Amino acid sequence: MNRFVALYQLLDEASGTRDRELALQQYFAGATAAEATWAVYVLSGGKVNTGKNRLATTTELRTWVSELTALPLWLVEESYRQVGDLAETLSLLVAAWQKQGINHPELAGSAGTAVAPDADAPWHASLLGATFKTPDNDSRLDEWTEQFLLPLVAADAEQRKRAIQQAWQQLDTPSRLVFNKLLTGSLRAGVNKRSLQNSLAPLVGISAADMAHRMVGEWLPSAQAYETLMDPETSAQLLDKPYPFYLASPLPQEPEALGDPKDWLAEWKWDGIRVQLVRRQGHAPYLWSRGEERLDGRFPELEAAAALLPRDMVLDGELLAWDYEQNKPLCFVALQSRIQKRKPSAKLMQTVPARILFYDLLECDGEDLRAQPLEQRRVKLERIIHHAALPALGISPQLPFDSWDALPPLRNSAAERNAEGLMLKALASPYKEGRRRGDWWKWKVDPFSIDAVLIYAQSGSGRRSTLHTDYTFAVWSGDALVPVAKAYSGLTDVEILRLDKWIRSHTVERFGPVRSVTPSLVFEIAFEGVNRSTRHKSGVAVRFPRILRWREDKTAQDADQLSALLELADG
Repeated sequence: MNRFVALYQLLDEASGTRDRELALQQYFAGATAAEATWAVYVLSGGKVNTGKNRLATTTELRTWVSELTALPLWLVEESYRQVGDLAETLSLLVAAWQKQGINHPELAGSAGTAVAPDADAPWHASLLGATFKTPDNDSRLDEWTEQFLLPLVAADAEQRKRAIQQAWQQLDTPSRLVFNKLLTGSLRAGVNKRSLQNSLAPLVGISAADMAHRMVGEWLPSAQAYETLMDPETSAQLLDKPYPFYLASPLPQEPEALGDPKDWLAEWKWDGIRVQLVRRQGHAPYLWSRGEERLDGRFPELEAAAALLPRDMVLDGELLAWDYEQNKPLCFVALQSRIQKRKPSAKLMQTVPARILFYDLLECDGEDLRAQPLEQRRVKLERIIHHAALPALGISPQLPFDSWDALPPLRNSAAERNAEGLMLKALASPYKEGRRRGDWWKWKVDPFSIDAVLIYAQSGSGRRSTLHTDYTFAVWSGDALVPVAKAYSGLTDVEILRLDKWIRSHTVERFGPVRSVTPSLVFEIAFEGVNRSTRHKSGVAVRFPRILRWREDKTAQDADQLSALLELADG
């Protein structure tokens, strides 16, 4: 795996995105399909150590390194808290132990035979072999995964422990770190899917947008899959892939800065699940979420309606829980009850009906329409949806306006429709991929806010593992403080350092990595919405909480009451 280890080091040390993409391009240009397919898998977030049968839990890894190095487990745990990354902690402990000249020769040659495991993993079951071979520093990435990690999944705990301990001893320091990254599933090297797409596309001679389309969905690592990905003749439509979503950016100034209002379309910013409905000849229609998940079986009424569409197409829209009597969406909490059910009951479907409001047409009868102006796509979309006349499949209405002054009142009334604000889209815009600024903007209503008391703090991860950056906030319910929100964003680096110092000197009690602190500091917490919840002790759940500011002018007694949140929830 020396080529992949070298790549990881380059990615980790790179000063910017362009340097990382060049390193990726050079790596893939010289990699075999068998090796490259696993690199795509792990660099795009895939994990080898997952599923019902796992290589090792984090608890097992900490225990096994404790046994190997003869360090007490509490010292391993404390080292982990200080370093913040388990893979790095394991590497450092083994390296320090080896410097003492200690080794366990009895672990040598511990390769063994694995029992065939259940096919409960995101890779092909055919890759799960019957034997495992301990890798060395020169093994390729595909050899590590296919000849060691995957077969080892089915071994018993003692075999897994001995094999992993042996690998720790045999590998050099850089290879051991990457090996541990694969074990823990934390291979973060500043690479995202866009970086991979930008690096792979030139090797095929296609655009990054076309590569993004090919890579949508779950990646099943195999040499054939990689060869298909890199084949210039591959048709993304024939692969039956959804398209990468085009995402709006927050409006940075007043809408007047956008120019002539006649060049823009206004819609509601719905509070649901962004989905694509994919219906192509020979395949059952399916729903694809922005979170890159097929929603098969969760909304059977929508799948049944999609099967009645007169033409093949790919549509982009918002999936909502819908009140057909009042002809408006239900709150997002109602929709959550549907999301969590893979096979909803007839009663649940009747209580919480689902509907999709579409706002874009991406493909029709096999033709990719994304390069056409939104205005043209919208005309075709309206014609199709109105002709189909399917109640479960609607269209998101355009909001007519003659001047920018007409929009603020509409925006302020969004909550009455369980919407989050407005969407503003340039009529001449193509359908791009990812968050490309300039053509699509979201103009959300101003967030709600409360003053809350800091009651718990926890250290972060990675570079912030030595600082307390995750906070729990509470409001008053009578004479007691009740936790209502967790937040970790909104403070400056200077404020984080100040707060961390204060937390350490005002800790009341410790629960592992969590500290209970003196309830005296007040923060203004912003959030997008609030609903009643039986799963939370407070009885409410706030959406997207974040810190607005540190209210040093207030005492704990000045914080808000729970009743204020309950009133907002009851709306």
